[in-house]
Amino acid sequence: MSIKKLAYKFGKILFGVFLFIFLLGSITLTSVDRSPIQDQDFYVKTMNAIEQLQFQGSETEIWMAGWGKANMTPADPVELVGYAPRGNYEFVQDSSYVKALTLSNGKTTIAWLSYELLIVHPHLAAEVKAAIKNQNLPVDQVIFTATHTHAGMGGYMPGPLGEIAFGGYNEETVRLISDKSIAALSQAISSKDTVTIAYRKIDAGEYVSNRFIKDDPIEPSIRQLIFTKNNGEKATFFTYSAHATILSSKFMGLSGDYPYYLMQDMEEGEYDFALFAAGTVGSHRPLASGNTPELVEKYANDLDSVMQIKITDSSTIDRPRIEIGTLPIALREPHLRVSDNLRLRPWLFNYLLGETNVHFDLTLVGNTLMIASSGEISGVFFKKWEDHATSLGLNLIITTFNGGYMGYITPDEYYDRKFHEVREMNWYGPGNGKYYDDMISKIIEKAKASN
Repeated sequence: MSIKKLAYKFGKILFGVFLFIFLLGSITLTSVDRSPIQDQDFYVKTMNAIEQLQFQGSETEIWMAGWGKANMTPADPVELVGYAPRGNYEFVQDSSYVKALTLSNGKTTIAWLSYELLIVHPHLAAEVKAAIKNQNLPVDQVIFTATHTHAGMGGYMPGPLGEIAFGGYNEETVRLISDKSIAALSQAISSKDTVTIAYRKIDAGEYVSNRFIKDDPIEPSIRQLIFTKNNGEKATFFTYSAHATILSSKFMGLSGDYPYYLMQDMEEGEYDFALFAAGTVGSHRPLASGNTPELVEKYANDLDSVMQIKITDSSTIDRPRIEIGTLPIALREPHLRVSDNLRLRPWLFNYLLGETNVHFDLTLVGNTLMIASSGEISGVFFKKWEDHATSLGLNLIITTFNGGYMGYITPDEYYDRKFHEVREMNWYGPGNGKYYDDMISKIIEKAKASN
């Protein structure tokens, strides 16, 4: 074969490869939409929904609360979830629990379910809600949250991405978690008794930092609700903004990371029951002295001590009023980026991730506004929101992983920085930070009007 014919044949192959890559790119990739969000339909739709939102609930003369927990550790090892795929856990460092806390004023009842898991997937939340309905458990609002441990079990996330990165899907695991959720919730309902409620805020800023920009704002506080029964038994619901990522990605044991040990310390001390809910953990890391289980315990011990000595705000919630609401959140097209200005097409994103169940569950407990988000909100925003709430006479508590997941919500000025949270995990594009900032600011105003 002559050189001319070889060159021609090689050129045809190169052209074919180029054409294939071009067509593949056209089918799977598109450009990032950087147009202002406030003029777009999804923004207007959600802001109108907030305007029209009506809280539903009641006010009486008593508070009642109950609590319970159930061990949901699998009988046989399953895959670890957190960081990158690691395979099955090799030993049980800590048993995994689901914890339930119910609060009622005799007419309206809410329940928090907290899991020692990375997230609460929409499929898992739907299964648990269906089981609650089948059991006819008397709950008006169910709020999901997780400790966000990166050494927890998988097996509860269906779909291609769940299979690739999050431990796959195992029907037995989902059934186990659902059954244990019902057991914990049933125990919480049956143990219900009259209580007093206190709100407390603690400065734990020396144990958390902004993991991307050293001097940027952080959300430094632990926030608590404390429930005390007439017989002296005490339970607490509390949040913190530090990621549960002290244990190394090479650690192959099942563990709840620092929240597990912090709850254990609290239950060995002042409280009969402690429920941890991940707060605004986006952009925030724990300031621990090392990543061994012993140093995880030390970090938890230190936080437990801080909670007893660095109280910055404390008040009693006297008014037995519970108001609840749900806000579905409209979104722009997904923006899972592969470069600064290229993203996966929406059809491919939706195929890989499936349902995200993006919404807020809103709860007013007396003068305390609780916002349960399905997105992983950055604590950088929190001070602005809290100052706004405080000026209106409201305490503010924000939790995450509420039966859904839609990636990180970070400040828009982070969007073009080379951070994992805004490159691979900010799924809904530039302007998403402003969108959530505007939504939560408006919700705070709405809650004040309702209060």
